[in-house]
Amino acid sequence: MSLLTMAGCTGTDGFAPIAEPTSATVASSSSPSAEAQPLLARYGLAGKSTVEVIDQLDRLDLQQRPADLKASVRAGELLISDGGQEFSLPIPADRFYLSASPYLQQTHDCFFHAPTGCKGELAGKQVQVRILNDADGTVLVDESRTTFANGFVGFWLPRNITGTLRITSDGKTAESKISTGADAPTCLTTLRLV
Repeated sequence: MSLLTMAGCTGTDGFAPIAEPTSATVASSSSPSAEAQPLLARYGLAGKSTVEVIDQLDRLDLQQRPADLKASVRAGELLISDGGQEFSLPIPADRFYLSASPYLQQTHDCFFHAPTGCKGELAGKQVQVRILNDADGTVLVDESRTTFANGFVGFWLPRNITGTLRITSDGKTAESKISTGADAPTCLTTLRLV
């Protein structure tokens, strides 16, 4: 049995996401391996792609979060563990998941987003989001969203770009440079609305 190192985002409930497992099952496609399916089935995630697993976990009401399921989104994989088994679920090679949490008064440090643990200040808040690719000015996102119950809003972006993310809510705005490379953070918690 391998051990997981705890690191990254810690929410107000004291949860910390998992870091690199010393051994994990890694599949070459963007679908979780057969070995991961029993673990996923216990949480109603069997048969889902890694993208669908991340989307579903990030959108859970806080009371629905499984206490024993740890999840950590990396640039190319989702690491999951139930305390006994851990698996690496591959993210499609051309996609990157960025989860952003705008705030007014309180935030936390985070690098790898933990959809079963991260908690932001502004849950259920209407926000206007615009994300530009800095290389060519392409608008990647320009839409109104409502932050999830965990106070975050997530975006599937192209891999290996740099860009600018702007969030506006109630006349206040936050802006940040972003990147979607192999060493980029998947959790953005520095978006103070002013």
